[in-house]
Amino acid sequence: MNRPLAAALATAVLGATALAGAAGTATAATPQDAAPGAARTAAVADGALIAPAKAPKAKAVNFAGTVALSNCSGSIVRMPTSTDNDPALVMSNGHCLESGMPDPGEVVVDQPSSRSFTVLSASAGNLGTVRATKVAYATMTDTDVSFYELSSTYAQIKQRYGIKALDIATTHPAKGSAITVVSGYWKKTYSCNIDGFVPQLKEGGYVMKDSVRYTAACKTIGGTSGSPVIDVASGKVAAINNTGNEDGGRCTMNNPCEIDENGKVTVRKGINYAQQIYAIPKCFGTGNKLDLGRAGCVLPKP
Repeated sequence: MNRPLAAALATAVLGATALAGAAGTATAATPQDAAPGAARTAAVADGALIAPAKAPKAKAVNFAGTVALSNCSGSIVRMPTSTDNDPALVMSNGHCLESGMPDPGEVVVDQPSSRSFTVLSASAGNLGTVRATKVAYATMTDTDVSFYELSSTYAQIKQRYGIKALDIATTHPAKGSAITVVSGYWKKTYSCNIDGFVPQLKEGGYVMKDSVRYTAACKTIGGTSGSPVIDVASGKVAAINNTGNEDGGRCTMNNPCEIDENGKVTVRKGINYAQQIYAIPKCFGTGNKLDLGRAGCVLPKP
């Protein structure tokens, strides 16, 4: 996994231990629309010149909705059932927890937390902070994700900072889709495409399922762990950035390997990955409350 960074050493990457954590990635690339408008040619119909319909323009990706942690990146997100008066949620990686990396098989639920997050403007300016009341959920088993419940509602954050939460996509992303990884920690972005999906991504003792593999252009780095991966066409969060193979190692920490359906192992040095989140909204009910027993919820249970 690409490693989170210590707050006091923004350029130093911590070792992959329970005290340090391990993951995150994304350097700079100016956000931009993925596709230009259609050429303005004219067609003739019934003797009249008719301009063809323009292709829909992709949504511009910026930093609104993202946050910076002390060692990682994250985002304020809302579920399809979230209301403006619900306590807001911050999403990051499981390995970014202030208490250290969860062990393989460990699931953290309803753990008290007073962690603070820096809220960013669309242009990556610091607007202020929001604070957690608890870690609603976190794990590094099958995925690498954490959700913090905040003391502020979505409406309060919007009133105070003029920021809307990012929507989580509820459908499986598509191969080839244009994406942008937005790092609140570094205030930088990476733009590339989804290269494919990995049945099992193994890193040390951790195994993640159905991971997103980026094309080579997303050369993410430590500190971008937990960054939202934005689908450029919809503007929704399609995945959460978390790891990459740094040195060409085989299935070791900071050097994950791919395992296909037949057990074949593939190592891709310099390639980075994210975890899918489209099924996670099924685990949250009314009031943004975690309910691992809901129909369709496949997150690991304690």
